[in-house]
Amino acid sequence: MAHVRARVRPDEEVFARQVLPPRAWPVFADMPVADRRHALDVADRLRSGGHDSPDLLAAALLHDAAKGRRMRLWHRVAGVLLERLAPGPLRRLATDDPRSWRHPFWLYLHHGPMSADLAARAGCSPSTARLIRGVAGGEPEARLLRALRAADDAS
Repeated sequence: MAHVRARVRPDEEVFARQVLPPRAWPVFADMPVADRRHALDVADRLRSGGHDSPDLLAAALLHDAAKGRRMRLWHRVAGVLLERLAPGPLRRLATDDPRSWRHPFWLYLHHGPMSADLAARAGCSPSTARLIRGVAGGEPEARLLRALRAADDAS
């Protein structure tokens, strides 16, 4: 139900504009409202935990950017369930053909690297892109990545 009722306040949009490079703002603004709500919740959880790294906060805001508008709530629910219970069938179901009804499952499985590419093309730092991709360039970034994953899982 929270997915359907998601809202983003104007002051939260101001925060996102302050964190993101100017070319990255449209990437965030184009995300479905439920994804923006989730991204802001992840960023807020990080800030509440004492994290203020601009790269980390930008990664929180854009980590789901590639999911796009074709991925409906039922795709997300089915993706989570299949990933936990039947990952092989989920991978066989997914297709990279954007014309297929099965394409949202491809997005579900591959949105991390795709979101990282979007962020990099939009002017985010290499560190932000690595965090979104789920890789770390050394121990300081590894700590940030662990924090991002924990905040994402909790939000």
